[in-house]
Amino acid sequence: MANIQAFRAHRYDMGRVGNMSEVVAPPYDVIDEKLQEHLYNNNPYNVIRLELNKELPSDTETNNRYTRSAAVLRDWIAEDILIRDGSPALYVYEQEYVVEGKTHLRKGFMARVRLEPFGTGKIFPHEETLAGPKADRLKLYQATNMNLSPVFGLYPDDNCEVMAKLEKAVGQALPMEATDHLGTISRLWTIHDHSVVSAVTGLMGPKPVFIADGHHRYETGLKYLEEKKAAGEVLDSEAAPNFILMMLVSMSDPGLLILPTHRLVSGLKGITSEQVQKALEGHFKIEKVGTGNAAALDAWESIEADGGQDLLAFGTLADNTWILGRLTDTAAMDKLAAAHSGDWRGLGVSILHVLVLDHLMKEKAGHNPSCKYVHLLGEVEDALAKKECDLAVLVAPAGMDHVEEIAGNLEKMPPKSTYFYPKLLSGLLFNSLKNS
Repeated sequence: MANIQAFRAHRYDMGRVGNMSEVVAPPYDVIDEKLQEHLYNNNPYNVIRLELNKELPSDTETNNRYTRSAAVLRDWIAEDILIRDGSPALYVYEQEYVVEGKTHLRKGFMARVRLEPFGTGKIFPHEETLAGPKADRLKLYQATNMNLSPVFGLYPDDNCEVMAKLEKAVGQALPMEATDHLGTISRLWTIHDHSVVSAVTGLMGPKPVFIADGHHRYETGLKYLEEKKAAGEVLDSEAAPNFILMMLVSMSDPGLLILPTHRLVSGLKGITSEQVQKALEGHFKIEKVGTGNAAALDAWESIEADGGQDLLAFGTLADNTWILGRLTDTAAMDKLAAAHSGDWRGLGVSILHVLVLDHLMKEKAGHNPSCKYVHLLGEVEDALAKKECDLAVLVAPAGMDHVEEIAGNLEKMPPKSTYFYPKLLSGLLFNSLKNS
């Protein structure tokens, strides 16, 4: 059973730091140098100094971005910039955001969750991880002994019963509020009521948790726990390193949105819609949509209206033309991806990469394509206008059911299958990994 607990978070003293919007930041993995510099300059207490401290040419094994983050954290705690809640709590966290002109409201709560190796309990990953980011995060964990940003977890709750109890406890209380650089408004409420905490943790107990984002941080938490056990610093099952900070959202939450991840393909110089069609023939039913941005919109609206995974749209730079392709030869995927489940083979991203790019395009077009990834139709149109790719492919987003079925089967989804928007902010609260 998933073990979800209230905890005593470290949080900014708003009387000391001023505007909450000036001290929060997106997760480290979406921060480029320009944004890092902006966050540094925005406020001397911005969480960027903990989450992604600057690298310096003079860095050594004993003086580097990780040791500087640890020193800043110690100073902020000593100076009461960061203060710890006096009693354990759950923290209701909602995000109001706009995509394609439509406003959404995603609701969840933050808690500490007991770590368990994948495949041994009720916590399931849905994507592969890379060694580099895990090594980076482990150094930060070792230096700071703190979860500086939450893992994003999903749980099944058809009637959103868990959030109903938390929202009732929130009542008319005013939240702590922050607006990030993309305009997303984050609101946070603290729930100390023991009866509510007990009811929520009881409801969550039997539920599985699927990691939506933060796989590297979760696996780093497991490694950190192993190290602390080996050092004799985990004295019992309730010791702090046994847990990790997690944001938990119902898979049925109306504001939970998975954006599509469209592909911008290079390495197919001069390819035309006719050549794409010839490459797909015998495997796809092809329909020509038209030319220009109007055709791109029509193609995307067709994919959205269809609601399936087997319809892809291809836009070619050379002749500014869009075509739709619907998979008709499922046997090809069965053969090419025999090691995977039917659910995995049926994903749009699987069809695109396994059959189209890695097989048909190589075999019939004789090219070795590479991809960049974007999420909005406007980004696709801009890339074509700036001639940043040879071929654009619109792909339907994976759904919650795909995440649950594939991850629940202990199978990883293909890379860039899901993009949960918006990202969770760093800086709203922190979870200590020290036993005191």
